Amino acid sequence: MKANRKLWVAATVCAAVVAGVTGCSQGDDKAADPFAGLTADAIADKAVATTKAATAFHMNGKGKTDGEEMTVDLSVDSKGSCKGTMEAAKGGKAEMIGTGGFSYMKGDEAFWSSTAGGEGDSSEEDGAMTALLKGRWMKMPAGDEGPDAFCDLKTIVKDMDEDTPRKGLTRGDDADVDGTPAAVLTKKGTKGETTTFYVAKDSAKPFILRVVEAGGKEPGTVTFSDYDKPITVTAPPADQVVDMAELAGAS
Repeated sequence: MKANRKLWVAATVCAAVVAGVTGCSQGDDKAADPFAGLTADAIADKAVATTKAATAFHMNGKGKTDGEEMTVDLSVDSKGSCKGTMEAAKGGKAEMIGTGGFSYMKGDEAFWSSTAGGEGDSSEEDGAMTALLKGRWMKMPAGDEGPDAFCDLKTIVKDMDEDTPRKGLTRGDDADVDGTPAAVLTKKGTKGETTTFYVAKDSAKPFILRVVEAGGKEPGTVTFSDYDKPITVTAPPADQVVDMAELAGAS
């Protein structure tokens, strides 16, 4: 599960860097540039503060991490709640829920077949785990792999603030993302990788719209929407849940 969490956390970290701030129109045919007078690095600095105030967002992306491709469609908020789906690189799809200090995952047979078990487990053990989880939700407690890291927007933003460099960005020509005008910021890495950020030119909602990683070892694209839109999450019925903590204690 760690690699799956790493994908969208890393993508969100990159995207949040340039959430930006916007200005207002002067009433001309062409709207005033909300970032006029700011360097790309200055926009990035303002973006961090803006992003910390977000309460929720939805993200949809596909990329590669640790050499494996995966797809994530997820809504997450600052209260530790999330819901969405994930498709594994080796096949299969899983639903994800985070609420009440626990995270839940329900995968199809192909998903569990490709992800169940751990290093050193036999094929019989992997098969038994897949059979146990068939049609049921796997429940995991809070912790490094729990909702505090997997489903908490504030944790994601904190990681961004601490770990993401905000120097050396350049601004290119503006672009359009799904009908919304966007400012474009680019960061070139030292190993041939390029990160491009698309920031909404909207004085009321200056959020990131898309981030694209090209080249390097972890290319991918993530699109963001539904900022500050509340999400409602309900835990699965108890009779449909396999509690991994209890299972580990029993064994």
